Amino acid sequence: MDFSKYTDGFFEVNAQNGFLPRVTPLLQLPTKYAALQSIIDHMPIQKEDGSPGLLATEGAIEAAVNQLADLDTLVAEEQDPVLLQVLFRTYAFIASAYTLAPAHFAFLKTGKYGKAHSRLPVQVARPFTTVSNKLQVFPWLDYHYAYSLGNYKKLDPNGGFNWDNLGMCAKFSGMPDERGFIMLHVDMNQFSPNLISGIQKTLEAEDRDVIGEGLAEVHQAIKAINERRQLMWEASRWKHYNDFRVFIMGIKGNDEIFGEGLIYEGVSEEYQQYRGQTGAQDNIIPTLDIFTGIIDFYPQNELTRYLLDLRQYR
Repeated sequence: MDFSKYTDGFFEVNAQNGFLPRVTPLLQLPTKYAALQSIIDHMPIQKEDGSPGLLATEGAIEAAVNQLADLDTLVAEEQDPVLLQVLFRTYAFIASAYTLAPAHFAFLKTGKYGKAHSRLPVQVARPFTTVSNKLQVFPWLDYHYAYSLGNYKKLDPNGGFNWDNLGMCAKFSGMPDERGFIMLHVDMNQFSPNLISGIQKTLEAEDRDVIGEGLAEVHQAIKAINERRQLMWEASRWKHYNDFRVFIMGIKGNDEIFGEGLIYEGVSEEYQQYRGQTGAQDNIIPTLDIFTGIIDFYPQNELTRYLLDLRQYR
């Protein structure tokens, strides 16, 4: 099976990497993007030193974004896919934080989400759209390049991919439950190379015994993934989901928060709508569905239409 077409220079889907990046994501941007990195460093509700960040104070993220320069020309010159990924991650976090901050503070006051900003400023919208086009993804916080698989760092460089050895390069709440919630998804994907290997072996096999070996490898991978999945409430306490939930919401499907959508200033005056970050964008289950043929027996309902729509975000 030829996997050469399943790469963009950052992700490379094969039996070596599975669905994880082929290289460890960059922790920070180069110094020429210091102003962007500063916002990411100071953004979390609780920063790494325990002090309050921009998202702890109403109006602070807007003030910081208003001071940014439009770096679209600089971003347009970039060609390195590893740098493009971290630029996308950075702009995605800034866009979500800026846009959804009013909804977050309304929730703190009333228990209900308020309206998001309806316009993304040009100094974010234009370079964000540029880097999104380079990666051929939508300009909104996603699971692969931004929030999860492209957002991990190993706390012990010599350690493994277990969630408690992983930290986030960029974060919203900055609290342990956010880290555990999304890093457990990276943890589960440490077994995706075995999944791809087993599928590849099964599909290429001409011998019955080799088919059995491939299927056994797929089974073991699924079993390991599911065992890690069951640690979710250990990694992230469900009562603290709302600490960061609003910032991973999508525009599409959240009419009460976004109304008609979001205008990307300097790009288009038409409202845009994109799905939010969700573990349902992960490739593991869709891959298994396709491999086993379950996809051919999906019922026709809102859930399956939603899942099929998410294929655009993988």
